[in-house]
Amino acid sequence: MKVFRSPEKLSIAINRIKQNKKRVGFVPTMGALHAGHLSLIKQAVKENNTVVVSIFVNPAQFGPQEDLKKYPRLLKMDLALCRQAGVDFIFLPENKIMYPRGYSTFVNVEGLSEVLCGSSRPGHFRGVATVVAKLFNIVRPDVLYLGQKDAQQAVIIARMIKDLNFPVKVKVLPTVRGNDGVALSSRNAYLSDKEREDAVVLSKALLLAQSLIDNGQRHADRIINRMKELISKKRSARIDYAAVVDLENLMPLKKIKPGCLIALAVKIGKTRLIDNIIIREGSGKWGQNYFSKIKIGKK
Repeated sequence: MKVFRSPEKLSIAINRIKQNKKRVGFVPTMGALHAGHLSLIKQAVKENNTVVVSIFVNPAQFGPQEDLKKYPRLLKMDLALCRQAGVDFIFLPENKIMYPRGYSTFVNVEGLSEVLCGSSRPGHFRGVATVVAKLFNIVRPDVLYLGQKDAQQAVIIARMIKDLNFPVKVKVLPTVRGNDGVALSSRNAYLSDKEREDAVVLSKALLLAQSLIDNGQRHADRIINRMKELISKKRSARIDYAAVVDLENLMPLKKIKPGCLIALAVKIGKTRLIDNIIIREGSGKWGQNYFSKIKIGKK
């Protein structure tokens, strides 16, 4: 495994691989790797000749009141996990390399970036789209691996890929959960033991939504209200949003349809958590992964 801090040196290495017609898989991360990240990396290793993992806590996607300074940084552990998983290249740039003095170019995917998480985190997805576009130019991946937990991010990146003609295929893999049902996230480290117990309510609310649908409920507002009632029973929980949206355009739906996204953002104490399921009638415990079927970004 080779570690690169220079975009130019990584690009040279990638060029050699491309000249030999080798397939490059890419997993972008902010570090503090967990089993969710590792599921993406392992899938990339299975399907590609070379796998690149980036570790970069991107300041452009954090708001002024967000947790940039305290975001977990566990580089030694991250590198060990990547080595064990069979990663070929690690890209580990510094802020001044990615955003040099005078930097003024950003990518904004309009519409999709302003709803759901974008409503309470203005500028967040502009930062995400910008750094991913930069990483695409450096890594030149054939396949990008993302997790369903960050469903809105996946839809936005897929739209950017289509709109800007990046020759990249997107693969979105199912959310990985703890034994208690909580979606794995680097931010789970902020939770106290009691807050971790309360965090289970997100997955329980999604299971409730699935159960209601399996039993014939099709009105989105009734499902949302039942989810909110359940979450509100936890004193530490404060709901940012609970929504039923179309997976392709993230617009609200009045009635459930196959492939719709049910998404939550909830603060447990001071920690903001997100989770979602994608619904198909009779789909079972966690819904189905419809990203492979939607048109956005499909090659």
